[in-house]
Formats: sequence, C-alpha cells, structure tokens
Amino acid sequence: MRGDIGTVTALTHLRAARPHRADAARNYDAILTAARVAFAEQGVEAPLEEIARRAGVGIATLYRNFPTREVLIENVYISEVEAVCEAAEEAGSRAPRDGLYAWLRRFVEYIGAKQPLAAGLNRESAAYDECRRALYAAGGPLLERAQRAREVRDDVTIDDVMRLASAIASGHFPRAEQRDHVLTVALDGVRTRPGE
Repeated sequence: MRGDIGTVTALTHLRAARPHRADAARNYDAILTAARVAFAEQGVEAPLEEIARRAGVGIATLYRNFPTREVLIENVYISEVEAVCEAAEEAGSRAPRDGLYAWLRRFVEYIGAKQPLAAGLNRESAAYDECRRALYAAGGPLLERAQRAREVRDDVTIDDVMRLASAIASGHFPRAEQRDHVLTVALDGVRTRPGE
C-alpha cells in the first residue's frame, strides 16, 4: 500500500512465482505481455495456444508458469494494477491537482483496458480485494495532497473519486476523446472554487 507518495507495496506476493533464471524469467514476462494483448483483443477466452505462440514459448512453458487460465488472467490483472499504482509516484512529482488528475486519467485507461478481463476475474478472491485496496492507497495520498493545497474540495473522499472515475471508465463512448472530455467535466466538480 501507500503511506505517502512514492511508497508502493508491491503486489508480487499475489502473483505466480516469477522464475529466477534469466531465460525462464523472460518467458514468464513474454507470456504476461502476450496474454495482456490477446485478452484485450479476444477476451478472456483467447486460446492459450495462441498466447504461447505470441510469447514465443511452448504451451507446456505457459502451463508451467500459469497452471490454469484463471491464474493467468489474475496475473495479468495484478500486473496492470501494479503499473497503475506505480504511476502514482510519477503523478506525485506534478503540481497537486495536476498530479491527481493525471493519475485518475491513467486509472481510467486501466479500467478501459481491463474490461475484457472482468469476465474472467474472481471478484471474491483475496487478490482482487487486495488490488482494490492498493489502488485506493495509491490514489489517496494524491487526493490528500491536492486537498492540502486547497485545489480539491475537502469533502471528497478517495472512494468518491475512484467511483466517479470507474463509472466514467465503464461507460460506452464512441471515441476516447469523448471519454476524456467527460472525465475532465466530472473532475471539474471536485475542484475548489474561488473563495472556498
């Protein structure tokens, strides 16, 4: 979790063990990358043989690293959550409100990208719950910093902001530009007004 901006607790303990040997670690990473792309293109029912082919490995190597489709889906999800949490560190180097908004835009991109994974995720799992907490912990300090700078309303919680961003990300927009515009309009509602 995050106690302050720049302190991220890794979620690696939730993932399938990454091999130590360099070639095996490369295969592991290649499988995750190929799965991320295949799931985005074809949904969670993408053929595992196709994922192995894209990764440049045999199906046995895929199963050695990720014994079931569910384990592979969960590992792709965890790696995406880690990337969003790590983005909070970079966002923390920006002006307070700009940093919060930049991170929320990254969060919205992540939600859009994970839509195909949603069908295959066990939302009752400990990993799903811990990933959700990690996202809140990543964004919380950014919100608090913007509130301390009096750039964001102090009656807004991280839960409010995450639900707002999630609702927008889950909506259907014909173009990404429209989704970004709607997010900008929504975020305007959390800004402080002159005299507040």
